[in-house]
Amino acid sequence: MTNQIISRQDMHPVFAPRLITAEQPSLLTSLKEGVLDLLFPKKLPPLQVTSRPVAVRSIWEKKDPKKAATMSLIVHGMMIGALVAATYMGAKVVKETQKQTITLVAPDISDYLPMTKPGPVMGGGGGGGDKAKIEAPKGKLPKANINQQITPPAIVVRNDNPKLEVEPTVMVPPTVKAAANMPTIGDPTSRVVVGPPSNGIGAGGGIGAGSGGGIGVGTGRGLGPGEGRGYGGGPYRVGGGVQAPRPIYTPDPEYSEEARKAKYQGVVVLWLVVGPDGRPRDMRVQRGLGMGLDQKAVEAVKQWKFEPATKDGKPVAVQINVEVNFRLY
Repeated sequence: MTNQIISRQDMHPVFAPRLITAEQPSLLTSLKEGVLDLLFPKKLPPLQVTSRPVAVRSIWEKKDPKKAATMSLIVHGMMIGALVAATYMGAKVVKETQKQTITLVAPDISDYLPMTKPGPVMGGGGGGGDKAKIEAPKGKLPKANINQQITPPAIVVRNDNPKLEVEPTVMVPPTVKAAANMPTIGDPTSRVVVGPPSNGIGAGGGIGAGSGGGIGVGTGRGLGPGEGRGYGGGPYRVGGGVQAPRPIYTPDPEYSEEARKAKYQGVVVLWLVVGPDGRPRDMRVQRGLGMGLDQKAVEAVKQWKFEPATKDGKPVAVQINVEVNFRLY
């Protein structure tokens, strides 16, 4: 097959379609029709109206100002009344919540304290001395009298010829027999086994390094660490002749915002000591709730005031536990 050359004359011509347009009148014709319409307007048939008018409220209608003011006053009064009612109900709920939040329970704290060694652990203690330069030596106890002390014990007697001689005593139970085999009176808890006579470096009469007319390093007329009287260290426990303290001023605790939002409830158990002055101290949380309620319970109970615990009619320090009950009503 040989190559062929096709010229443009051999190709079929392509015709573009023409747009169909309406025939337009000439300028003269259009001008003529305009003049005729102006001079001799055509009469049109009457317009047939099929719709009906609807009565609507005029936007320029005059309103009664007294009626509008009365309605506004009523609406605002209802809103203010609702706000006051909501505030009152909220305050009532908070008040009812705080009314029953703290309860003083039985002061037996055996479930919350570590086990102690057997022996006289009734609580209490004492100490003394006359500001000597050396510590008091070890020795036996003078006569025990838990109820009364007229003359405090002493190793160095400053008055050899008293007008009325009274036997010195220490306010501990008669069952306590500390260092009973020692030949002379002294401090059974002393580290000095043998030494020159001394009433000790404490103050307030008695023997030892404490104060108060007792024996030892405590405060009071008993023996050993602790206070008040008795033996065993620390404050007394309720029972055995020790009457429980009675709360006389108990401000309510506050609910923490975190616990209130979470609607969290429960009981916080606090361990504390009520001193002879009726003031709580040495407070610690034995069983907490968290969410800020433990701190709220401590802050509230710190403000409490008690009628102090008594033993044989005399105020003493005593250890108790308190339940702080947080409830939402």
